[in-house]
Amino acid sequence: MAAGDTRTAPPQGVVLAVSLRGDLLLQPLQEHRGPSGAPQGGAAGPAVAGHPAVRRRQGGAPRMSTLSTVNNNTHHPAASTAVKPAQSATGRRRNGEIQGYRGLAAMATVVFHVWQQYFTYDQDGSHAPVANPYANALVSLEVIDFFFVLSAYLLTLSYARAAIDGGSTKPARVFLFRRAIRIVPLYFLAILFIWATRNPSLPGDWADLLRHLTFTQVFDKEQIFYTIGPTWSLSLEIMFYLALVALGPLAARACRLLRSRAARVAVCAAGCALLYIGPMVWIAVAHYGFEVPYTEWPVYFGPQARFGGFAAGMGLAVLTVALGDRGRLGPKVTIPLRVAPLVALYVLSLLSAGPEDFATTFYHPLSAVLWTVLLFATLHVRKPGRWEAWLSARWLTAIGLASYSLFVWHEPIMLGLYEGGLLPPAGQEGFPFAVLIVLVVALAAALVSYWVIEYPASLLGRLKDAKGRSRDFYPEVAR
Repeated sequence: MAAGDTRTAPPQGVVLAVSLRGDLLLQPLQEHRGPSGAPQGGAAGPAVAGHPAVRRRQGGAPRMSTLSTVNNNTHHPAASTAVKPAQSATGRRRNGEIQGYRGLAAMATVVFHVWQQYFTYDQDGSHAPVANPYANALVSLEVIDFFFVLSAYLLTLSYARAAIDGGSTKPARVFLFRRAIRIVPLYFLAILFIWATRNPSLPGDWADLLRHLTFTQVFDKEQIFYTIGPTWSLSLEIMFYLALVALGPLAARACRLLRSRAARVAVCAAGCALLYIGPMVWIAVAHYGFEVPYTEWPVYFGPQARFGGFAAGMGLAVLTVALGDRGRLGPKVTIPLRVAPLVALYVLSLLSAGPEDFATTFYHPLSAVLWTVLLFATLHVRKPGRWEAWLSARWLTAIGLASYSLFVWHEPIMLGLYEGGLLPPAGQEGFPFAVLIVLVVALAAALVSYWVIEYPASLLGRLKDAKGRSRDFYPEVAR
């Protein structure tokens, strides 16, 4: 959003919605991007920059997805042509690259939310914390859709392999159990803690707490961004999980009826295309047909409008499975395929100057496609180069490892520092220092949160075996 945008200030007493344009493990996930964006944060807290963000969305994201495994079924008609699983070394390298992307996206989310916080407003309108419109477009670039694309790609891979090359996927209960132990412990602890600090006197806003604990805050126009604003995107993550465990096995069963591998690929690709086009049509009809204002948050933030990012990631999974080891990209192709989407994302951010213009209205579905191209140009290459080596740097992958915690905690930390007078006053002069302070404090807190909450919670996965049955830790005693 260009500096000098004028918007009506949001209601006081709520915090501006956070948005991240671009899970693996995070995901989750951002929303509007300019000063006219949605209010976010605790009900009792001050508005971020005194104004909701105008531009786009938020998400979130925390790293939110993990790769599922697939059991090969030799009786499937395509079993003989099934693509062999990647070597373990390649898998480790890919994981490092993904962690690196996740770390960059999580830090971009922090910068974006500080950018929102440091908008100022006077009789002349709103003023971005970065005066230069070109630099402002860079620091305000949202990445929530990246997390949606990455999450969907990783989680859809096993279903795509089952549908195209045969085999089976893990039962829905196993999938959902593993997703739950990844997302719920940290989320519940953070929501309960922040809600309690912002509702010190009983009874408090129990309805808001209930919506957050049931991941339904995305349907509430008034409090969608309350408590921990960016976590609205986790609502979409959970809904995607439910949709995937329903659609994935259904697609696999339908494809068993098709003898041609090309036909199976076409069916899967067509399904992903429909899931992508649907939200585009919804947005167009809502905005241009019924002239629904952008402040109707559930209309533009709900799954019916935001599923396009997940659909793009699902399409990427289908594409990589369909190609297998064929068509891997060389340096002459990967460089332009990486640079082009990054430039296009920047241009899209630069053009998203107002809350009702075309670039802002369709920012999320368009950016999802661009993130998909960037990921494809990173994951489907012949051999790693400097780009991959940089993404796999230890410091960056360490941030990626704790990106979910960084996503969840950074906004409460930012608001706490700001309200406590530990950040510079709002305005252009204080913005760079505020970014540095919030990043340092939030990163330290995220690393502690990962080892104290996330990692111990991940050990709960050992309670179930590969088939989802309770694991017997003392078989000898049982006999």
